[in-house]
Amino acid sequence: MKIRYAGPDEAEQCWYVRNQSIRYGCANSYAPDVIKAWTPDTMPEHFLRIMADNPFFVASTSDGVIVATGFLDLSSESVEAIFTLPEYTGNGLAGLIIDAIKNEARQRGIKQLVLSSTPNARTFYEKHGFTFVRENTHYSGLAKAELRCIDMTYPLQTV
Repeated sequence: MKIRYAGPDEAEQCWYVRNQSIRYGCANSYAPDVIKAWTPDTMPEHFLRIMADNPFFVASTSDGVIVATGFLDLSSESVEAIFTLPEYTGNGLAGLIIDAIKNEARQRGIKQLVLSSTPNARTFYEKHGFTFVRENTHYSGLAKAELRCIDMTYPLQTV
């Protein structure tokens, strides 16, 4: 698998990976109606802006199928949208994307990364060096609900 920057023409594929990952991975963390509202099949227009404005990484197969995503939100210096298609979960792809985001952040002189994890992903982020800060809620306009989340942090050592 290759980790690379996503192109704007791949937004629909990235949205699909996001939705499949949430529907599968968050089933035990949020109510079914919340997940359904949070993962509309139609990609919102702002998703294209997010991809254009931030370093957005994907893992893709040799034939170009995107199977994992993630990006560094430059405005908040946060890790966002680490998603893997369910059938590729456990293969280390999300970890490779986390590493790409950490490297990108270091190159940009960012001293610390933050993130708000879904409860089901907390252990994953802890394995990658993130530490618990607090439980919190985040309002999702798509889900029209307060989502329970875990705020975490990761200090970066500049090289």
